Amino acid sequence: MEEPLNYGHQHPLLLLNEDQLIVADCSRCGEKVSAPCLCCAEHCGFYLHKVCAEAPLELNHPFHPHHPLLLMQNAPYLNGDYICDFCDKEDNKFVYHCSCGLDFHIKCALFTFNIAENNLKELDHVALQHPLVSTENGDYVAMCFGCWEPLTNYTHFSPDCGFNLHEKCAKLPLKLNFMYHRQHPLVLQFNSEPLSCKICTVTQKRGFVYGCTYFKLVFHIECLPPPLDLAVEDKRHQHTFTPLSRRVPYICDACGLEGIYVAYICSTCFIMVHKKCTSLPRIIKSKWHDHRLFHKYFLPDEFTSSDCMICHDEVDPEHGSYCCSYCNITFHVRCVTEDKRSYSIVSLENEDEMHHESSISVIERNDAGEATKIKHFKHMHNLMLSPFVGGYENSCHGCMLPISDPFYCCSECGFFLHKACAELPKMMNLWHHHCQEPLALISDKAFKCQECGHIPNAFAYECCGCEDKICLRDMIAYTPGAQTCLKHDHPLFYYRVHQEKGKGKCNACGQPRGVLCCKDCNFGLHLDCFALPIIAGHKCDEHLLSLTDHMMITVIQKVIVVISVKKVEIQIVGFIIVQHAILLLMLIVFLENIHSSNLGVSMKKQVIHTHSPL
Repeated sequence: MEEPLNYGHQHPLLLLNEDQLIVADCSRCGEKVSAPCLCCAEHCGFYLHKVCAEAPLELNHPFHPHHPLLLMQNAPYLNGDYICDFCDKEDNKFVYHCSCGLDFHIKCALFTFNIAENNLKELDHVALQHPLVSTENGDYVAMCFGCWEPLTNYTHFSPDCGFNLHEKCAKLPLKLNFMYHRQHPLVLQFNSEPLSCKICTVTQKRGFVYGCTYFKLVFHIECLPPPLDLAVEDKRHQHTFTPLSRRVPYICDACGLEGIYVAYICSTCFIMVHKKCTSLPRIIKSKWHDHRLFHKYFLPDEFTSSDCMICHDEVDPEHGSYCCSYCNITFHVRCVTEDKRSYSIVSLENEDEMHHESSISVIERNDAGEATKIKHFKHMHNLMLSPFVGGYENSCHGCMLPISDPFYCCSECGFFLHKACAELPKMMNLWHHHCQEPLALISDKAFKCQECGHIPNAFAYECCGCEDKICLRDMIAYTPGAQTCLKHDHPLFYYRVHQEKGKGKCNACGQPRGVLCCKDCNFGLHLDCFALPIIAGHKCDEHLLSLTDHMMITVIQKVIVVISVKKVEIQIVGFIIVQHAILLLMLIVFLENIHSSNLGVSMKKQVIHTHSPL
């Protein structure tokens, strides 16, 4: 051991030699340490990698030249957690932070610094893997931290080194001359603002981009053509694409988005596409849909629906899209492929699809082929299809929402299931769930829903990986397609928060807009408000309370009633229980009368009469 050293720790640190066995975590990066490393001379459990200990307090990074990266013990956020802008992993240890919002692990900041300096000695002994060697684990697709394309697309370093990186992305030049932007060289950098790529128009925050700071232009690594790229030959299209040597605006025939800079043409098919779209997979399996999706350069006539199932905007039938021939539904190329972790490529066209097992076995059908008598795997008795005769006295045992037409019921024990809930499969994928494992249908135990936070005792889907549980109401709400709300005339659709429809206020509670919105009018609901029961009981009222909206309560004008009672404001917004509204108004009137009476008495006491009494 050498003389005591100190790197900001309250005690002196000792340098341990390589022959000493250590089982501990680095106090700066949180990873396992091995000698040579530094440990606390007072044995307080403080250990540091030698690299972490010697990390500079201020790092002037070539990929982020305008601001320095400052080494901080905690990220300057509410709970101290952050997500690294290189490897996309969450952490709460030491961080290199920039005032513009960039955050990096110590090792990621130093590793990318070495890439910029062309000094990657730590990769000299790391094995290279051929593109055909899979790094996938189930549905998980490993992505390159440099370009955020699948790691198996190109020759790459073994992930055992701690970084997912293509060999070509580790050897990118710091500056690049681009024929369509001759004014300034493009510089390799982090996309800190972030800006959308001028070629594919997609915004990618993680990874490297080539940019021009004078014109605020950025280009994805994959979108830029290599210097000697004369033709692109790809198995996914039967002909060769040739680059067009002129800068002309065009609409990509593969994805339907505008292109400005680099276009590739197929002279046989008379199509013009982005460079990235030359390698679009022909068949994919997406978490947004149960069947395989096929890429088409134009929609066949048999497709009746022309709205994307994700963004709900129209899909141009004259340009490329992904479609399902079984269900006659379509997806924009950009919508279904923007999250590369939400889909997988199907390599063989005749490969058998993995069908989800049904939750029911059909016993009897009517003449129209509809199942009228079924056996559900979560109930002991047979269930019969029953007509809806009005009223909402019964609730579905699957989603806990009121029973409406059509539904199945059990004549022996009063068990009810919506037809839609009964037909849900035993296993499902949820497109936005962080774990890549499928979810299995469970019942007969209380659970806390990871989406809405409620603790029901009904059906739920449990992740086979992380064991998170999601109630049926949220699963149905997140399922692409039209949803029915009993208090609204039009169907509701799921919109992601960044979409224009996802903005505004929820019509039920008045808070910022939720995710279920109407395409025909300005109506939107949170998931919780969408799942409100139509009727409810309350211990203070012997009658059932009916859910209604503000238009049905003529006493409460339009959306908001704000009445000031001394210094207290009572605000009623959106949906309200009728009986409670009336009681509340009576209480307000009563309090106002008392307030007025007290005010009158106090005013009388303050009046000074100037005349003598008679």
